[in-house]
Amino acid sequence: MPTRAVPILSGYEVVARLGRGAGAVISLARDLDRNRQVVVKHVVRRGNEDEKFIAQAENEYDVAAAVEHPFLRKCYDIVRVRRWFVTREVLLIMEYVEGELLEEQPPETLPALLTTFRQIAEGLAALHQQGFAHADIKPNNVLIPRTGGVKIIDFGQSCPLGYTKERVQGTPDYIAPEQLHRQPIDQRTDVYNLGATMYRLVTGKWFRTLINLGPATGTRIALESERGNFPPHEVNPTVPLPLSKLIVECCNTQKVERPRDMKEVIARLDVVLHVIERDSALVWRPPGGDGLARR
Repeated sequence: MPTRAVPILSGYEVVARLGRGAGAVISLARDLDRNRQVVVKHVVRRGNEDEKFIAQAENEYDVAAAVEHPFLRKCYDIVRVRRWFVTREVLLIMEYVEGELLEEQPPETLPALLTTFRQIAEGLAALHQQGFAHADIKPNNVLIPRTGGVKIIDFGQSCPLGYTKERVQGTPDYIAPEQLHRQPIDQRTDVYNLGATMYRLVTGKWFRTLINLGPATGTRIALESERGNFPPHEVNPTVPLPLSKLIVECCNTQKVERPRDMKEVIARLDVVLHVIERDSALVWRPPGGDGLARR
């Protein structure tokens, strides 16, 4: 594929189109000055409905540029194109990570999966220390680099700890109750999102947070009780009981009943790792055999 200049962005050449997402075109490009590959997220405001995507791109830069951690994807620069005093385009220049999404290639061994959970929690702890919540942790927002470790991506919905959003934001299969009710978001919101992510990866199923869209308004989202959410060890009997208990507590609808922060989650994951290292009889079976179960 021949290269071409990124629109209105000098010093970069497009190598390949990677895809689309959240109102943006994602491209792999080369930074000609630094001789490195980068990801360029290009958002164009074509109408009022695109304003939220512009805002999310700007928010992603503000958060990612403020926090430095090996498990968080770096954001190098932002370019805004303004016409008539209105931002019409935004281009984010981000770290390129060669690897796969956690949703697509989850680790096949239990120690490796637990290590991945621990690394996600470490990255989130660093984010929290700088005063931000990610607010959209899910397997599709975690990259597994080929060089090892993890990279948490997509800070478009991130916000300061204690912030109350004006509208509901989040991914239905991972969203926390306080996000649905537009209540303050903090580190325990990320604990819930991570818990739902762990539930998904050890059971192959989604933790059921949503019931439906309210018929009266067409937009109201109602919570379902935890009835119907079987503990992970009942869905997949090879899940160690301490891990199952941790996941259930992370997904508690009452924020005060969840682990208080990522440090506690990390300590609990370390206990599980210690348990499985001692138990040579434990046999782990990933959900779905060849991959995650699909609805």
